[in-house]
Amino acid sequence: MAATPGKGQRKPDNSDMISGVSLSAGAMLMLSGPLSILLGVTGIAHDTLFSSPRYAYRFDLTAWGWLHLVIGLALVIAGVGILAGKSWGRGAGIALAGISLITQFMFIPYYPVWSIIVMTLDLIIVWVLSRLHPGTAGG
Repeated sequence: MAATPGKGQRKPDNSDMISGVSLSAGAMLMLSGPLSILLGVTGIAHDTLFSSPRYAYRFDLTAWGWLHLVIGLALVIAGVGILAGKSWGRGAGIALAGISLITQFMFIPYYPVWSIIVMTLDLIIVWVLSRLHPGTAGG
């Protein structure tokens, strides 16, 4: 007895699965968010840890801490949205990673290596999510 190809076999339903591109973008958001949260908590709890140079974008370090904490929480929520396959996740991820990129740029004088690493991660997130097309096989 030869089996008829396709008979009795069901194609996997892609509506319940996320693609590798979405998975990588969600994972990167889930990395960038906690990094911003850690920076925010450190800025709030120990605002004397960071040096305070003369800089055009100079804010109180506790204010920077709260800013990074809120952005980090929003990045985590967007990452969960993408990993859950929600339609709003992609747009929120692009917008929030862009905002995080700008705030990390403005934080460079206080903690340069950390800020540049997170900026690079945010830039990759924006690029991946902007290249992602939900209607195609890659999205």
